[in-house]
Amino acid sequence: MHFFTFEDVPPSQPAAVDGDLVNQTVPTTTSSCRGLARRSNNNYVQVFGGMGTGPNDRDAAVKGTVYLTYTIVNNATYNVDDCLNYCDSVEGCVFANLYYEFENPLLDLVFSEGSNLKCTVYADTHCATEKTNFGGQQLYPAPAPLNYIQQSSGWAAKSLVEPDTPQGYDKVFGPTNRANNAPGYMGFAFLNKYDMDACASLCDTHGADPVGGACQYFNIWRALVNGIPTTYTCAMYFIPADESTAINNGQGDLVITKSRGYVRQNAIVDGGFEGYMCDLGVDFCFTSSYTNWVGTSPAGGDLDASIFNYVPYAHNGYSVGLLGTADGTDTLLGTLAPASPIATEAGVSYTLQFFISTSFSGQDEAGANLAIIWNGNTVDTITPGYQSQWVLHQYTVVAQGNNVLQFIGSPAPGWVFIDNVALLA
Repeated sequence: MHFFTFEDVPPSQPAAVDGDLVNQTVPTTTSSCRGLARRSNNNYVQVFGGMGTGPNDRDAAVKGTVYLTYTIVNNATYNVDDCLNYCDSVEGCVFANLYYEFENPLLDLVFSEGSNLKCTVYADTHCATEKTNFGGQQLYPAPAPLNYIQQSSGWAAKSLVEPDTPQGYDKVFGPTNRANNAPGYMGFAFLNKYDMDACASLCDTHGADPVGGACQYFNIWRALVNGIPTTYTCAMYFIPADESTAINNGQGDLVITKSRGYVRQNAIVDGGFEGYMCDLGVDFCFTSSYTNWVGTSPAGGDLDASIFNYVPYAHNGYSVGLLGTADGTDTLLGTLAPASPIATEAGVSYTLQFFISTSFSGQDEAGANLAIIWNGNTVDTITPGYQSQWVLHQYTVVAQGNNVLQFIGSPAPGWVFIDNVALLA
C-alpha cells in the first residue's frame, strides 16, 4: 500500500507543447535542495539521510514529481542495495526513497515480504524538503496508533548528475541555473521528466521554421517552485546558442535549475560561410574560395561561384555564397562546393537544407537556376525566378561515408545567393 499516486504520460511524450506553466499546488518550504552528498553503491549518490529509528524518531517519505512505483525490500538490515537494484530494474528510475513504515497492516500481515521497509522510485531527483508524507493514517482499528515513517533516505543515480549526450548532438554547456534567451527560438515543450533523449527527439522531428529551417539546438531545464521540482522544459532553436545567452534564471518563486544546452551535429563545415572574413576595417569583400568552400568557373568564366562577406547579402551572419559571375562579365554556370568531402555514416539518411535568395536584380532574376548535386546525382534543379524573400529548401539524401555536395548555377543577372547549408542526421 502507498499513500500517494502520480499519473504520468509516457516518457517519450511532452506533457505540454508551447503551453503555459501547469497549475500545480506545491507546499511552501523554507529551504531548497542542496548539493549531493557522499558517494555510495557505485551508480548512486546519497542526497539526504534519515532521522533515526529511536522510539520517538519520526520522519517522512518523499512526495514528489514523476513517481514511478514502489517495492518492499527485506528489513533484516537497512537494505539500501536491494532498493537501488530495484531502481535499476525500473525503466526511467533515477531516484529512490527508502524508509520504514510502521502501523500498516498490509505490510505487517498481508504482503508476502513480511517487511515494513519500503522503496519508492522516481524519474527525477528529490530532496529533504520534499519529505512531506508523514503517514498519520488510522490503518489499524482505533485505538491503535496512526501509521508513521522512520529513517527516510534519498539516493540519486549518477546518470542524472551528468546524463549521456543524445546521439547526433554535442553538449554546449551546463548544468547551470540559467536558461537560454536566444535568437532563433522555435517554441518549447513540457516533458514529464528530465529526459535528454526525448528533448532531442522533439528537436529532430520539429517542423522546419520557414525563416530559420530545422531545429538545430535545444535547451533543457528543470523548474523549481518554492524549492520543489515542478516542470521540465525543452526549448528549441533553429540557430545554435551557447551559454552567453543563458540569462534567464526564473521569476519569483520559480527558479531554473539543471539547464543544459545541446547543438545538433551538422556534417557541413561552416555552412553559413562565416569562416570567410574581410580584413580589419573592411566591411565588403569577396573571393572565389577559402578554407571551407571552393568556387570554380568553367573555361572562359570568371568568379562564376564566389563567397561574399557583406551583411546585407547574407541570410544571417556576415557571409554568403553566390552563384553567377560576381563581376557581371559572363552568363556561365559556376560550382560551389565544400572544400573537403563531407564525412557521414554510410547508409544513413540525412536532411540537406539551405536557403536561397533571388532578389538582387529584380525581374532580371527570371533566368535564375540552381542544381543540387549529391555524389554525382542530381537531387533537384530549382528555377525560382524572382523571389523577394529568402526561401528554405530541404531534401533527404542517403550518405555513402565521404560525400561530395555541389551547387551549380546561375546565369547572371539571374544570381542565386545561398546560405546556411546544413546536413542533419
